[in-house]
Amino acid sequence: MPLALLALAAGAFGVGTTEFVAMGILPDVAAGFGVSIPAAGYIISSYAVGVVVGAPLLTALGARLDRKILLLALLALFTLGNLATALAPTFEFLIAARVITALPHGTFFGVGAVVAAALVAPHRRAQAVSLVMAGLTVANIVGVPAGTWAAQALGWRTTFVFIALMGLVSLAVVALLVPRQPAQPGASAVQELGALRRGQVWLALLVGAVGFGGMFASYSYISPMLTEITGLAEAVVPVVLAIYGVGMTVGMLVGGWAADRALLPTIYGALTMIAVVLLALAALLTYPWFAVALVFLTGVAGSSLVPALQMRLMNTAHDAPSLAAALNHSALNFANALGAWLGGVVIAAGFGLTAPSLLGAGLAVLGLIVALYSGLVERRGVRPAQTAPPATSPAHLPA
Repeated sequence: MPLALLALAAGAFGVGTTEFVAMGILPDVAAGFGVSIPAAGYIISSYAVGVVVGAPLLTALGARLDRKILLLALLALFTLGNLATALAPTFEFLIAARVITALPHGTFFGVGAVVAAALVAPHRRAQAVSLVMAGLTVANIVGVPAGTWAAQALGWRTTFVFIALMGLVSLAVVALLVPRQPAQPGASAVQELGALRRGQVWLALLVGAVGFGGMFASYSYISPMLTEITGLAEAVVPVVLAIYGVGMTVGMLVGGWAADRALLPTIYGALTMIAVVLLALAALLTYPWFAVALVFLTGVAGSSLVPALQMRLMNTAHDAPSLAAALNHSALNFANALGAWLGGVVIAAGFGLTAPSLLGAGLAVLGLIVALYSGLVERRGVRPAQTAPPATSPAHLPA
């Protein structure tokens, strides 16, 4: 694999760290600004808003730029956003800085996926994309624990200073190792937004929003599940979460390998695995070893879906792959919010801490139904209502 893929993975590592480290430093941020823990949680939701807004906006605005230049601009904005977060004088400024930091998230992964796919042979595109995305999962194993430790030992602002330094390192390695990649001839914001006229793009986004939401419905409440049902000590929970991160990394790489061989079957298999694993988790949470093993498999199942969905979107978007790939991350952040909210609803309704896993299995099945419908439409050559006519030439990724 080209070294450029490792440079892109380094950027993904920094982006993943700044997204997920917020969960580990909420008490420090709350204490620093004198706000409640729930109020401090706005640094998480504000980041999700930034991802959802920034993905289509920045991808469309950067459609005509050389992709390497666009990646460097996105990393520069990411770095400045983290520096502003570290220096935030008020809580309101902090929230605004988090939104700014999140704006390049979806576009970085979307454009990075297109660049990665163009660097390798066609039969290895999904593997290349999964290697870049693996930087996001490794962040959960290394970056998030390190950032949490830094916040506890040196103050939460230090965490974001370190992440800003990661951004500078990523800028340097992308500038050094990633080759120039001109935008597709005739590319424009209108062309990129044209991907949204294709029914298959919306079906793929719906698969991610619903199916991946099933995983988040369960994982959002994994800590209380492990302590209150499994009976693990709180000190053990971070170790289990690191095991989940390892599972995510394994799933990302395996999912990329499988997607290169059979794209739609990989999506079907990942969604089926999510449903089965979550059902097993709900049934076996009282057995510690089974619970830990199933947390690992939850990470494998969920992450194996991501590169396959990324490739599905890039293929179905035809001549506008960057926006479709970027919107995948908007869909996944929507899945995060949807799953966490629905999981909280069933807990608040009195169904207990196993209910989110059962709900998550149901959402995964719904995602599978949407994916099967998408595949059926493709096989029959039938367009869903109100979609653009299919391309007259085979889909391909521009170099």
